[in-house]
Amino acid sequence: MRAPLLVLVLAFCGYGLFVEWPQVVAAIGRLQWYSLAGAALTSIAGSGCMMLAWRAVLADLGSPLPVRTATRTMFVAQLGKYLPGAVWAYAAQVELGYDHQVPRRRGATAVAVSLAVALGVALLIAAATLPLTSVGEARHLWWVLAITPAILIALWPPVLGRMLDRALVLARRPPLERRPSFRGLAAALGWTTLGWLLWGLQLWLLVSAVTGGGVRILLLALGANALAWAGALLLVIFPGGIGPRELILIAALAPVMTHGAALATALVSRVVLTASDLAWGGVGLAIGRRARGDSAEPAGQAPTGIRRAGDGKHAMSGRERTGTPLSLDAQGVEPTGSSPS
Repeated sequence: MRAPLLVLVLAFCGYGLFVEWPQVVAAIGRLQWYSLAGAALTSIAGSGCMMLAWRAVLADLGSPLPVRTATRTMFVAQLGKYLPGAVWAYAAQVELGYDHQVPRRRGATAVAVSLAVALGVALLIAAATLPLTSVGEARHLWWVLAITPAILIALWPPVLGRMLDRALVLARRPPLERRPSFRGLAAALGWTTLGWLLWGLQLWLLVSAVTGGGVRILLLALGANALAWAGALLLVIFPGGIGPRELILIAALAPVMTHGAALATALVSRVVLTASDLAWGGVGLAIGRRARGDSAEPAGQAPTGIRRAGDGKHAMSGRERTGTPLSLDAQGVEPTGSSPS
């Protein structure tokens, strides 16, 4: 079912591109290199903020990760979102986190909370900005305005914690060791809001290059980008939100752009954001290769955690650093039969 839907959406986009080709070419011709460079930089910065928001949630739940580790975990996993069904990216994120001692239940909860925060903030931004651009937009977005109070209530830490525990009970899993706190959720909300604003600025740089600047255009770009991504997040069957995001974006940009110009802008924005994902994914893979190189033991040296003959000290193993008792035999080597804690 997913493949036919994706083909259908892409076919409509391709047909629109063919029909509006002269306007598309004209719009792309008005883009300057500095607009594209600025859009690329703000896109990369926005993705970094979203990673830090997820890291804040994970730390709040009890599993803090170094920035390098969080970068590798999230952005390598996010490459999987271009497969049909966004669940692949989230599953990979949980598994990569498990490699760094993040329990799967906690990792899955952190992904769910960060997605809920991202979706809630996106809808709030759309509700706050798009109605200011035109009366028509306010009428079309009545449903976003209506659910705004529910979003705020759902993101209140005591309510969110009870909802998470209830979901885990329904999934026949034990409750969380630590519920989301006000401080942790505030950090996640702050990073997420900054990320959405940067992604909206990315779109504004492209739109303003075609139509000209202005506060109204900025508000429209912020709201349109957030609304388009919120719709794409809900439609997880499409890889990376390809198709639905562009269709929503074209409709939202209609008040200030022709259909062809909006289509061109949406396509260029997609290319910029995809390049950002690939760049961050490359950074994550490079971090992983470097980490494996640093962890390799030099030839001729005793492995970590084994006392050398005559040494007064020995290096601590991972379990000793965490306070787990470690029994050593007379030679200072952990018995082969000892089971990990």
